[in-house]
Amino acid sequence: MKPIFTFPQPRRRLAEQFFHLKTRNTCPNKRSHRNEWMGEFTDFQYKQKVTAEYLKLEKGEGLADLALATHGVNNGQAVKCGPVWSQVSGSAQDRRAVLQMIDELNRFHGLPNGMFSCDEHLAGRDPSQGSELCTVVEYMFSLERSVAITGEASLADRLEKLAFNALPGTLTDDMWAHQYNQEPNQVECSLHHKPWVTDGPESNLFGLEPNFGCCTANYHQGWPKFANSLWMLSGAQGDGREDGLVAVAYAPCEVQTLLKNIPVRVTEETDYPFRGQVRLTVVPDSPISFCLQLRIPGWANNAAVLVNGERLASPVPGTFARVERTWRAGDRVEIDFPMRVRTSSWFNDSIAVERGPLVFSYGIGENWVKLGGNGLGSADWQVFPTSPWNYALDVDMNSPETTIKVAESPMGEGPFTGRHTPVRLLAPGRQVKSWRADDGAANPLPQSPLVSEEPKETLTLIPYAAAKLRITAFPRLKS
Repeated sequence: MKPIFTFPQPRRRLAEQFFHLKTRNTCPNKRSHRNEWMGEFTDFQYKQKVTAEYLKLEKGEGLADLALATHGVNNGQAVKCGPVWSQVSGSAQDRRAVLQMIDELNRFHGLPNGMFSCDEHLAGRDPSQGSELCTVVEYMFSLERSVAITGEASLADRLEKLAFNALPGTLTDDMWAHQYNQEPNQVECSLHHKPWVTDGPESNLFGLEPNFGCCTANYHQGWPKFANSLWMLSGAQGDGREDGLVAVAYAPCEVQTLLKNIPVRVTEETDYPFRGQVRLTVVPDSPISFCLQLRIPGWANNAAVLVNGERLASPVPGTFARVERTWRAGDRVEIDFPMRVRTSSWFNDSIAVERGPLVFSYGIGENWVKLGGNGLGSADWQVFPTSPWNYALDVDMNSPETTIKVAESPMGEGPFTGRHTPVRLLAPGRQVKSWRADDGAANPLPQSPLVSEEPKETLTLIPYAAAKLRITAFPRLKS
């Protein structure tokens, strides 16, 4: 059974305004036998927060099978095992295993930033739990490999969610410091023991190698491999030549490859994920007939595709739209993804707010306190809140755009940073005074819907990655 897509071998170039690329190989996963992983997710047992007592860590069993099976990074790596093994087995069921594994992780440990909790082990759905940075990049790589093998568009939806939220959300703007664990509801980054399952008190500090050095060595693979996966080739023809190009994910870039032995270059101009317009210019060395496939995200209802100004049939969300034609130098493809505000439901019936592939958070005021430097240009930092954070939203779940307003501003350098956010959302909310923090971590979300007698305020929500202290899953007020 052949992969649906493969990776173009010639160079790809990603716009510098988005990503500074560094590379590194990662270590193989010790627990990788396909029967163990797919069997565990066929009858998934780890439905609750995994504790140190449950793992018997006090008895020195930290590397036992139970601890490895519930370890976040192992699960992030294992997500791809079904599709990868299907290349040997030829089984369609093995290919589909990736969807079941993601569904189980999301159902019992899912977080609104696209991750599952793992600090260090599976930790339930409370958004005050963390996710290890190593898991983010390994999960992304699993999704990239899995979409290449299966051609499943929803995997690329989740890939973009991680690449545009969870990955930059745990890095400082200059990438000189990162966190070991990030939290969707992150109200303080300090030396504290809560709420980590098995990690230490440095877990969500920003620094060179907080808690443990693995993420320092590992996070550099996230964006380079994502850049490498923006474009893929569709399945080979009988003569061994590739028959088309596939836009798997979107970002400003250029791809150069060979199709039927003819050099082809595609330049992609876009402000995605902050804007919904994508412009492709196709430049083959000579006219060539091939199929261009364009991923239509599952959230992109009423998307439009135009070729040289002519609108094509409306594409279906959650699929790859196919454009088959003879391409000539200068042909242009325009894609418009309507980016409507939408909400999703999470722990204790809380809500998160999304627009396109971006998740939005309430950015808490930040006071960065330096713990010390190392002489290498890096330092460790604690971050303390300087403003209230305990807010509930008063939004219409069925029609969020009637209560949440969109404010856009020009694109600038570092759009994932807090210095400049190209898009903001304005949402009504009220404080919930009874919702507080303990030992640097927000207490579990109160059950929604709830009532607050505090004055109504307009809250500014910014992209998840721009807010290093943030609330992402909000209690919901009674209508």
